[in-house]
Amino acid sequence: MSERKVLNKYFPPDFDPELISRRKHPKNSQQVVRLMAPFSMRCNTCGEYIYKGKKFNARKETVDGEDYLGIKIFRFYIKCTLCSAEITFKTDPKNTDYAAEHGASRNFEPWRDEEAEEIDRLAKLEEEENNPMKVLENKTVDSKREMDILDALQDIRARNARNERAGQSDDLLSRLALQEVEDEEDAERKRLEEEDEKLVEEVFSKVQATAGPSLITVKRKADDKEPPAHTLLSDSARALITSTVITPAAKKRKADAKNSLGIKLVKKSKAKVS
Repeated sequence: MSERKVLNKYFPPDFDPELISRRKHPKNSQQVVRLMAPFSMRCNTCGEYIYKGKKFNARKETVDGEDYLGIKIFRFYIKCTLCSAEITFKTDPKNTDYAAEHGASRNFEPWRDEEAEEIDRLAKLEEEENNPMKVLENKTVDSKREMDILDALQDIRARNARNERAGQSDDLLSRLALQEVEDEEDAERKRLEEEDEKLVEEVFSKVQATAGPSLITVKRKADDKEPPAHTLLSDSARALITSTVITPAAKKRKADAKNSLGIKLVKKSKAKVS
């Protein structure tokens, strides 16, 4: 088994490499290569995600008319793992990377932005070391940017405070309107209660004046519902009120059809008993 690992091959003495015929290839022929996806991407046809490092059997070709400082640029053809749509990407020697070309879009990579910012910062520091005027210009630009940021932040704070005050004023107005409605309802309720109390007092005062000591006093609890005034009177008091109300003087005022208590009197006919 050791002979298959030897590196030196035997060449006969009469070997002439010029006699070996060379194969003719097209000018821009494609080669089948085995590679891994250089970056994570998403297929534009079906939306399938292809992660970095997935292996493919790809076709490689040289891009005509494109190079970077004499370095050739190569294009690779692969197929989507789900829909078999063709995806192409090519080398980017300027940034030492690969660039998506057709059929797929590269996923967002936050570390690339950090690397670009770091490169810009180093280039800026290197430029400032050799040019003092550039240092002053950069400081001026930075201070102007900070002032713009502070102004924008102040505007946002003022807008938020104004919106908050407007919301509080709306709430206050709604509360005041609700309080006014409640006050009006309370006043109307109190007025009706006072009128009822006055009416009851007038009835009881008249009954007491006519009935004398035979008047029955009825006490109510504060939480009980107020019963009608005529239910609080005894049978004799009720008969007395009826007899006092129906008088010849009241008959003369029949046009008004109301008694002194403001109650309309209706005469009922007695039913005949068969």
